[in-house]
Amino acid sequence: MTEKEYRSGFVSVVGRPNVGKSTLINHLVGQKVAIVSDKPQTTRHRILGVLTLPEAQIVFVDTPGIHKPRHRLGEYLVTLALGALKGVDLVLFLSEATSPPGAGDYFILEQLKKAEVPVILVLNKIDLISKPRLLPLIDLWRQEHDFAAIVPVSALTGENLERLVQEIVEHLPPGPQYFPPEVTTSQPPEFVVAELIREKVLHLTHEEVPHGVAVVVEEMASRRKDLVYLRATIYVERESHKKIIIGAGGQMLRQIGQKAREEIEAFLGKKVYLDLWVKVKEKWRRDDVALRQLGYKPEE
Repeated sequence: MTEKEYRSGFVSVVGRPNVGKSTLINHLVGQKVAIVSDKPQTTRHRILGVLTLPEAQIVFVDTPGIHKPRHRLGEYLVTLALGALKGVDLVLFLSEATSPPGAGDYFILEQLKKAEVPVILVLNKIDLISKPRLLPLIDLWRQEHDFAAIVPVSALTGENLERLVQEIVEHLPPGPQYFPPEVTTSQPPEFVVAELIREKVLHLTHEEVPHGVAVVVEEMASRRKDLVYLRATIYVERESHKKIIIGAGGQMLRQIGQKAREEIEAFLGKKVYLDLWVKVKEKWRRDDVALRQLGYKPEE
């Protein structure tokens, strides 16, 4: 063949909590498809982000951070993340360039060795260190595994992401476009809307409150050509958490709604009327039935 074959494939992005997996995918795809915060377990679902290039299509699978679970939700998240190592063409293993590998990194690495899939090690957050510190860290990692490539990047600033994309494409098999070129995520609009609302709760609340929050979009309907009505419920585990999210005189809930609405309007390209409610569902993170009701499906 005179022309290079088109390449495509599914690429799982794995790592410990807060290493920058969602930030990386959002930057590569060019649109927010996964919410971002500095709270552990921000990503709770297997999210597909799609990057279409003239020579290849990369379907990224964003996964929850792999951690030691403390409840049924945590068990579900780890199962989801480890399950994303199966049936993919390539894995991006994110670790922080700011520190040597720790126990969590070594646990993930052992799972990757069992998966028998090519792995690119991505050393993220190089914007936070001096470059001379990179070489000893790369040498240390090289001794741990025969990686397909080791690429230092900054998911936040975009540094070296072009090289990372080149490495990914080189390790993908020939294949078709799985999604139309304009598609950047496989998730339905209701899912993205619910996640954008949850992201604002994560940003604006503290301590245990954010971890016990789930958001369900109850209704999404066009009221006019340029207006979408959205009714969503924020579920919390305690009455005290409900009071925090509503805030004095409803101030916190209004702030959450305002910030979420701005991003939802940018995502949908239309004006939005956002109707937010807060309800208590006690200990939902420990209850299989409640988890399913809120969109999480723990494995039997």
